[in-house]
Amino acid sequence: MDDSNREIGNKVNLREIYRYLGYGARIPDDSIQNLIIEVLDALLCVIKPRNIYKVFHSSISESQVVLEKSGRILVFESKNLADNLAQCNTVVLLAATLGIEADKLLQRYEILHMTKAAIVQACGAACIEAYCNILQEQILDELSKKGTKLFLRPRFSPGYGDLPLQYQRMIFQELECTKRIGITLTDSLLMYPTKSVSALIGLTANPQSCHIDKCSQCDNITCAFRSGTVEK
Repeated sequence: MDDSNREIGNKVNLREIYRYLGYGARIPDDSIQNLIIEVLDALLCVIKPRNIYKVFHSSISESQVVLEKSGRILVFESKNLADNLAQCNTVVLLAATLGIEADKLLQRYEILHMTKAAIVQACGAACIEAYCNILQEQILDELSKKGTKLFLRPRFSPGYGDLPLQYQRMIFQELECTKRIGITLTDSLLMYPTKSVSALIGLTANPQSCHIDKCSQCDNITCAFRSGTVEK
């Protein structure tokens, strides 16, 4: 396992894996926990994460987000996205993937061990989230060095809220995802390899914005991802 994959493993939230497996806020029994660790280790030994991103200046109105970079303009029509990116003058378009190796491991388990197949799906989802979190922090550090201290807004992907999945095509074209990092779109606008993410990430000077590891500032106390909500 190389250092980058080890870093992803260190950032994986086991509570997310439990939730993806249907346990909600409960902790699975020891046998399932042991299988999770086994499958997670196997996954981290084979994945080959890749990413690409671009930084844009943004203009936000009530239901529209306009991104501009070097004369290139992208327009997203979505009130939910506009709300998410309010007060953000900078927006990052990001695409990231764990690579085809995660899908190959899933296919292997689907033949040999269906429980492990379900677990690798959950572990893969948690790993791509952890990888994106790492990338966001790296981008934040890079951009903050240029002057104003910035804070992250939550990632927002096509298909969330009222942002149509069709915007995948715009993001893929702008980032050249297939050429640069090997992600393709199916006819139904899903990504392959399956453990891939495309998203818009806002950066703001507002320190009260909701961002990574700031659950204590969030008013949604019923959220299962909130620190301290997992039952022992």
